[in-house]
Amino acid sequence: MTFALDGLETRPAQVWGSIRLVPLVRDEPVPHLRLHRKVYEEPVSVVDVGDGTAYAAFVPHAFVADWSDGDPGRSAAYGTRLLERDTAAAPPRMPVRFTRRMARKAGRDRLRFLPLHLAVEGYLALHFGGPEIVWEEWSRRAVARGLSPRCEETYLGLRVRGLEDALRIFEIHPGQCGLLVYVADALASAFVVPHPGDYRALHATLVEDLFGELIYKYGLLGAPAGDVSAPIDGVGITSIRELRAAASRRREEWAAFHDEVMAGDLFDDEGSTQLVQRMHGFRLSRFLPSFGLRKENHIGETITDEDGRVAYLKTFRLSDTQVRRGYLLKRLAENGWRLDATAAVLGIGEAALALRLERAGFASLLRQDVLDHYRARARRAAPA
Repeated sequence: MTFALDGLETRPAQVWGSIRLVPLVRDEPVPHLRLHRKVYEEPVSVVDVGDGTAYAAFVPHAFVADWSDGDPGRSAAYGTRLLERDTAAAPPRMPVRFTRRMARKAGRDRLRFLPLHLAVEGYLALHFGGPEIVWEEWSRRAVARGLSPRCEETYLGLRVRGLEDALRIFEIHPGQCGLLVYVADALASAFVVPHPGDYRALHATLVEDLFGELIYKYGLLGAPAGDVSAPIDGVGITSIRELRAAASRRREEWAAFHDEVMAGDLFDDEGSTQLVQRMHGFRLSRFLPSFGLRKENHIGETITDEDGRVAYLKTFRLSDTQVRRGYLLKRLAENGWRLDATAAVLGIGEAALALRLERAGFASLLRQDVLDHYRARARRAAPA
């Protein structure tokens, strides 16, 4: 499925240091769908993903999609204690909210899901089981445990320098239903909701969203956003009407430049989409990119209506390291998990591929003796 931001208009950007915020405005809200925030007092969530494994996360907030909780007794002990067998004293505990799925019905016309967790889970689950065909190069651990444990590092928006100030200072446009966030002119994330009222309620939650290592580092560097403004040429303008017409043309030119150039790689036509939930004509999905090297790659989640129009969108930009990991796993799977065939497709030797896997953090997939053999081959092939 190909996504497009049809029905959303780009407004002039607002810049604060390295942060550029681009508002997205709807002429009319998406009917029959509302999105709002639900705040949990409990900071810990345990999610059963359905295959016997558990997914645990700190949950700063969750979104509830509304079309028209949980057992309060669950808790988790923390701190180590020695207790008598029959003692009635209980160790200190914290409340835990238990959710059976990443997206869960919260009523007849309501669906609860955790923002960006659907998308991140999709990336972490990419070939999570490891080699599907057990060739002799793969280790026993790879066969028995796959890529478990698999983890990636992310940062809260509060850690991205300047983002909190920019969100607090800049105005919210009439009819605004979305926002694109740039850090040092790198597209960090896109956020779209169905109704302006939803956006006003959720605007501040962007500082609680997840951002990747690349965006975090760009924020630390503090490089100012580039000047992409186009001043109005006053030659020939003799009235307020002509000035307004010139300003309107500049806004249209800026919107076209932004949509085609700056945000042109947000959606990947060669990527993949997975349907998570369907309800009342709306589809909750997550998508993965094609993991093309030396280009932007975004993961994300959407709610679309029957016409394919995006009612809700939230994206996460992968770092170059994360893209390389996804690229290697995808190529291995496409070539039957054979090192020789994958190396031939990539135009490199088997030893070079093995070392790329090691640098990407996948050394545990290979048997130790095989990896040592490839290391020795690489040393012998290296020029003196």
